[in-house]
Formats: sequence, structure tokens, C-alpha cells
Amino acid sequence: MSKSEIVFGLHSVQALLKSAPQRVLQLYCLQGRGDQRLQKILKLAEAQGVSVQPMGRGKLDALAEGENHQGIVANCRPGQVHDEGFLFQRLSELDHPPLLLVLDGVTDPHNLGACMRTAEAAGVDAVIAPKDKSAGLNPVARKVACGAAEVLPFVPVTNLARTLKKLQESGIWLVGAAGEASASVYQSDLKGPIALIMGAEGEGLRRLTRETCDFLINIPMAGTVSSLNVSVATGVCLFEAVRQRAR
Repeated sequence: MSKSEIVFGLHSVQALLKSAPQRVLQLYCLQGRGDQRLQKILKLAEAQGVSVQPMGRGKLDALAEGENHQGIVANCRPGQVHDEGFLFQRLSELDHPPLLLVLDGVTDPHNLGACMRTAEAAGVDAVIAPKDKSAGLNPVARKVACGAAEVLPFVPVTNLARTLKKLQESGIWLVGAAGEASASVYQSDLKGPIALIMGAEGEGLRRLTRETCDFLINIPMAGTVSSLNVSVATGVCLFEAVRQRAR
């Protein structure tokens, strides 16, 4: 399986079977499990001509490397790897103001998956992240994303600062989330073409990224907690943009 990928979890496998069934080489399900949620996926696999093999929990656990697989694991051909060229081609084809999410050094795959799930729900056009010192779309991130990773383009880039400059040159405003910003997310205009930039867990935006932003926004905090988890903060900011764009 060295040249393949593992995808697990009910939502992730279902999304994969719907969006790219040709990628699935083999589907493994927990032997003896017969609940409706799993049966729905097995029927979908059958309709798509995907082979299903029952397997004991121990072997499934090994395939998922101990993560919660929910009784379903898919062995797949690697998905399409998106690059900067793909990103700008996609932007040129949009018929609405772009809404992008940039993750500046988010290293926890659980947070990446949660951000992907939120971004897809908010209608984000692509998620961008540095190739190095950042979480990639591994099986854990895909599972937490609940299917979003199978449909929302994830674009790892070699030089994030260069990509951000190119986005600016193409007319996209760079909006960075930072606790010390003077303007709140609710006071800021997020209706146009924007890339929302979220910093790493604990460290926030890197200096060069912060200096590249067109403006910074904060999330007003009413309690004693000084910050939010990056995936929660991403949801607050993205859905404020969604609210403004719906007016």
C-alpha cells in the first residue's frame, strides 16, 4: 500500500465514493457491523462497482493506525495534488468574488481537518498552506474534515509569501486574523475578493505574513479567555464573510 492512500471514517469514505469512486482500490468494513449508516455506504460502494472486504477490528485499527475509523477504511489511489498554477486557474474561472482560506503554519492535522470542514461549509474556493512546517492532508485530517477534503481544493505552496503577493496582484485582499488588530471582524468589509489568513496554534501569524496583509482583524472576546482554537476562529471569521455576502 506504499503507493496508495488510506481514507477512513463514515463521512470521508462516503464523500470519496460520491466524488471520486475511481480512486478506491479496496474498501474494508468492520466484520459483523450492520447499522444503517454503514449499510448506506456499502450500497453506494456496490453501485459504484467498488469491492468490499469484511475485516476484523484489529486489522482495521492497524490500517487506520489506531485512529477512530468508524468501521470503514478505504485504500485509494493518491488524489490530485493541487499547485499554485491550479489555484490561479481556478480563480480565473470563478463567477463570484473569491473567498480563500490561508493557514499560516497550522501543524495539528485535527485543526487542519476542522478548518477544511468549516471552509467547505462556508463556500471557500480553496485552502492554501505552506508545504513545510504545516499539517498536510493525512488520513487523520481527512477524517476530521468529514468529507470536505474530498471536494475542497487544498493547495500546498512552496513559498507562501510569494503566493500571497501574487494573490494581491490579482486583486485579492489579504485579511489576517490577529488578536492585537484594531478592527474587529464585524467592523470590516469582507464582501469583496479576500483571502482570510489564520495563524498557527499558539504563535499566530508569522511576521512576514502579517506584514504582507492588507489589513488585520480581531474577534472581540467577551469573557476571560484570551483566544480561540484556530478552527473555531476560522469559523467565526468565515461565516461573518458569508453573512456580509448574503446581504
